Amino acid sequence: MNTDTFTFINPQTGNLAFKVFSFNDNNQFDHVQRLNYYSIIWVIKGSGSVKADFSEYGFSENTLFAFSPYQPFMFQSNGEINGIVVNFHPDFFCIHKHQQEVACNGVLFNNIFGPPFVAVDEKASGTFNMLVAQMKTEMQNAALAQNELLISYLKIFLITASRLKAEQRPENQIHLGQTEEPFILQNLKNYIETHFKTKHSASDYAGLLNISTKALAKITKAHFNKTITNLISERIIIEAKRELYLTNKAVKEIAYELGYDDEYYFSRFFKNNVDISPQVYRDTVGFGRAMA
Repeated sequence: MNTDTFTFINPQTGNLAFKVFSFNDNNQFDHVQRLNYYSIIWVIKGSGSVKADFSEYGFSENTLFAFSPYQPFMFQSNGEINGIVVNFHPDFFCIHKHQQEVACNGVLFNNIFGPPFVAVDEKASGTFNMLVAQMKTEMQNAALAQNELLISYLKIFLITASRLKAEQRPENQIHLGQTEEPFILQNLKNYIETHFKTKHSASDYAGLLNISTKALAKITKAHFNKTITNLISERIIIEAKRELYLTNKAVKEIAYELGYDDEYYFSRFFKNNVDISPQVYRDTVGFGRAMA
């Protein structure tokens, strides 16, 4: 049994607000996780593979994973793994609201074009260990402005991890002179970001890029380990989650803004990808009622 666990509960909802704990086995990650809070998992020792969304990736020791609320993931280890987990609910700290402060949305979290993890170097390891120790100490001694201090530690953690991941982005390692593919990939990213609300099929983007759907599918699978449909679906879901959390718009209105005339078709699409309905997502993750 793990006694190295520190937890904050939101007194208003009774739900988890913030949690830090250590683990030394894979038992809690060996089946599909769909958590209603953000989850940062730092595997310090051990190796294996992780299934996340539509893809599977291998990992080794000193790997930091970042998963958004209800993002499905599961670990398969090659033996014993141990590390540290930091969980936080959007009501405690919302990365959408604090995007300008931490800039981790689209880098650490919700990056449809890259794996949901980053390799941790020696310098970052020292920073993370220091911050986790500070979090644990602060959580043991209730004091003035405790939440604010914990959020400050969390921000530094997220900024450090985001900077590290930005440095390791695949596009930074592509030599542009070797092939036209990187230009196609960059254009695909831009087109999805521009048109995901109105263009939902792979053929739409193949047409924009002036290549065959089959050729685009091959390039996308090779570089992103996902199909074009997966990428489009993930981008739509990220936007839907954001709207459900940050606004009090009706589900029908959100569906229409995302290119779905039929609210029930959109709700089925959302549930197929997230495993719960848009309304249940809003009820469990919440939305920014203060509109801050």
